[in-house]
Amino acid sequence: MLTLAKPQFHQLEVKKSRFLARAERLDDPSAAAGRIAAIGDPDATHNCFAYRVGDSYRFSDDGEPGGTAGRPILAAIEGQGLDHVLVVVTRWFGGIKLGAGGLVRAYGGSAAECLRRAAKLEVRPRITLEVGVPFDAIGAVYPVLEQQGATKVGERFDDAGAILTVELDAAERERFEAALRDATRGRADVKSPGSGEPIS
Repeated sequence: MLTLAKPQFHQLEVKKSRFLARAERLDDPSAAAGRIAAIGDPDATHNCFAYRVGDSYRFSDDGEPGGTAGRPILAAIEGQGLDHVLVVVTRWFGGIKLGAGGLVRAYGGSAAECLRRAAKLEVRPRITLEVGVPFDAIGAVYPVLEQQGATKVGERFDDAGAILTVELDAAERERFEAALRDATRGRADVKSPGSGEPIS
């Protein structure tokens, strides 16, 4: 998933109307209304917005003609392959009407340029696994964690050995399990927490 590393803004003037696009990361759609209120200017003519968080998305023209503001802002987000992003474009009317096409270009263009300039961050989904290993094989597990980019977040012991709780990129699971099998000669059990059943 590609999102924003930090907030970004971009300003544009079109026929005396001023457009200020502000973009930031948004991880929870339920927080969108509060962020839109905080970012927007209540004294401005319009505060139009769009956001996408996974399958959840929303947009608003905030009084502009239908389809001329919110949808072009959403198209700018999607056009750059971004997710977990909120963009608010505030307009201060300058006295000259722009027409539907002009509004689409102004809102969509300011949002797109704002996002183009923003620092991006790739967020890879992570998973948590439990690794059960006999006492005499514990030493073989730690090098595998380091090599595979896994992070140990917990450790406990029982009569059979150690149970390590680890986090790693979801895409690396198969490679991680194969490396553990090789390192411990098949004596490491890997399972998802709470599943009760070894997966490997």
